[in-house]
Amino acid sequence: MPEHHFSPLLHQSTAPFSHFVRHGNTGYTAGIIGQRTDDGSLVSEDVALQCEAMMNKLKTLLGELGLGLSNILRTTIYLTDYIDFEAVNAVYARHLHEPFPVRTTVQVAALPLGAKVQIDTVVGF
Repeated sequence: MPEHHFSPLLHQSTAPFSHFVRHGNTGYTAGIIGQRTDDGSLVSEDVALQCEAMMNKLKTLLGELGLGLSNILRTTIYLTDYIDFEAVNAVYARHLHEPFPVRTTVQVAALPLGAKVQIDTVVGF
């Protein structure tokens, strides 16, 4: 039976989703953007600052569940402009270390709140 988690430490969205779902030895995070916890607005228009906040929120969520970034098996990075790839890569590499999880990066037309970057992950227990 899947276990669902909605984090009290992340923005309390009214959208119908869980921040995390565990099924067996695998867990899945919802998409995370660089938004402020208090009012849900973006932390900045700067993609590197959005990415930094996004990665910190991911750490917070995983930490609540007794997990860390080393539990990540796969990430998907969504960018609204592939020109931001290097800036996002630099922040990502400061947080995740070898051996790196599998990753896919895609450019999308839009993200929630006008964010420039979003991540979702698959983790192992």
